[in-house]
Amino acid sequence: MLQVAHLRLEIGDGPDQLRRRTAQALGVPPEEILELSLARQSIDARKKQDVHLVCAVKVRLKDEERILARGFKYVSLLEEHPYVLPSVQRAFPLPPVVAGMGPAGLFAALTLARAGLRPIVLERGRNVDERTADVAHFWRTGQLSTSSNVQFGEGGAGTFSDGKLTTGTRDPRIAHVFSTLVAHGAPADIQWSHKPHIGTDLLRRVVKSLRGELLALGADIRFEHQLSGLKAQDGQLRSLTVMTETGPYELPCQALVLAPGHSARDTFQMLLKAGLPLQPKSFAIGVRIEHSQALVSQAQFGPCWDRLPAADYKLACRLPGGRSAFTFCVSPGGQVVASASDYGQVVTNGMSLRARAGANINGGFLVGVEPADFGGDDPLAGVRFQQRWERAAWDLGSGGLPPRFQENAPCFFAPAQRVEDFLAGRPSQGPGCVLPTYRPGVTWGSLEGTLPGYVLDTLRQALPLFDRKLHGFAHPDAVLTGVETRSSSPVRILRDETFQSPGLRGLFPCGEGAGYAGGITSAAVDGIRVAEAVLVAAP
Repeated sequence: MLQVAHLRLEIGDGPDQLRRRTAQALGVPPEEILELSLARQSIDARKKQDVHLVCAVKVRLKDEERILARGFKYVSLLEEHPYVLPSVQRAFPLPPVVAGMGPAGLFAALTLARAGLRPIVLERGRNVDERTADVAHFWRTGQLSTSSNVQFGEGGAGTFSDGKLTTGTRDPRIAHVFSTLVAHGAPADIQWSHKPHIGTDLLRRVVKSLRGELLALGADIRFEHQLSGLKAQDGQLRSLTVMTETGPYELPCQALVLAPGHSARDTFQMLLKAGLPLQPKSFAIGVRIEHSQALVSQAQFGPCWDRLPAADYKLACRLPGGRSAFTFCVSPGGQVVASASDYGQVVTNGMSLRARAGANINGGFLVGVEPADFGGDDPLAGVRFQQRWERAAWDLGSGGLPPRFQENAPCFFAPAQRVEDFLAGRPSQGPGCVLPTYRPGVTWGSLEGTLPGYVLDTLRQALPLFDRKLHGFAHPDAVLTGVETRSSSPVRILRDETFQSPGLRGLFPCGEGAGYAGGITSAAVDGIRVAEAVLVAAP
């Protein structure tokens, strides 16, 4: 099979035009093409009056050697290396345990199950259907379930996002992750789209289907079972304490894949108390910025914007003072969502459905922070740093309510400010043409005091710089909703070259919450890598 790159298509071209363009590039009649499929597709909008698609295809011909011999510039032999599951190289007197059912935990469990083991999977939250109902109730009423919310439950925090699969990694396991997701109901275009996304609505179905395969392979999945303690002997893990609604129980265990998610603060505290080596980690904080989707699409794509999918953006700058600002986890046609996991805190994130058909686009507008900013040097200093600003946002958005729900009170309201007012240093009285999508609701005013002064100053300096790159980014009526504090984990659970904690053999830290990933795809890949390590590690 061959790969042909840099094929140009016009907006609206379909499979017939792709076949003809491929045949032209190869110098053969279209009928000689036996098999053709997309390998990559992106939008080239550098010239707004000449926006087009750029494609790479996989193609099979009768005489591929003859074509290769012609030395066409963008034609190459396609060498595909399908994922091969490692064989089990150790005895398992006890089933391995996976704690957490986010992308890392799901793919770790699936890898172990496909290897013939029957892992026990612990998830502190509820299954995705029950969890979806809990989240909808929270957004509607402000009444939060602290165990079943945007952060905790089957599928992990990414289940209520956009299902974005972009990643900076080049691990060969990525193709395996994508093919697995497609086999479980994800759209096939994630395998060739330049910016693949599933959408929150479809991602929930994919998660349920993955659970179905795990059950069919003999996995023991336990919802509302939270890892709460570890027991060791001679530096080796021996058992777990698991908390349930009816009380704790002890679970014998010699291999634990720990995939806790970046908001499992009680788990971090438990690990620290148990003496495991942890360290604070850099992350980013800021706000969600919300624009008209039509404005952004027109700025990105020009006159043909309404014939293309909803546009997104990716912006970054480094300022003279050394601080960096960037956009993160952009949700075209989506909404800003309440993502708190406990009372007394306001946390925002962004979410889109598959269609990305909403009137607004939102993105994280963030500033990088380092352990030196946290005000402490212990491993959980970053957690306390997050908590400080989440509480400040709660106090401003919810009027300083005590951290429990009160009937008819504006609970979990988020502070919001128009960009024009933010730049001018004055409180906002209400929205302009961009209406905020955050629910349960927003409190208009000033963002002062909800984030460190240096973060607010950096955002103010970045706004006009980003507006030069994307006209309209600093639109006066764009909405800033605070705060976003959980861009990634503030903690790293240390592991060695065997993927085990150097403080406890048999414990395998994994995924974004452990500090080793930064999104759905990289977390899933890390889950696979860690499961492979479990299969070969000495007991």
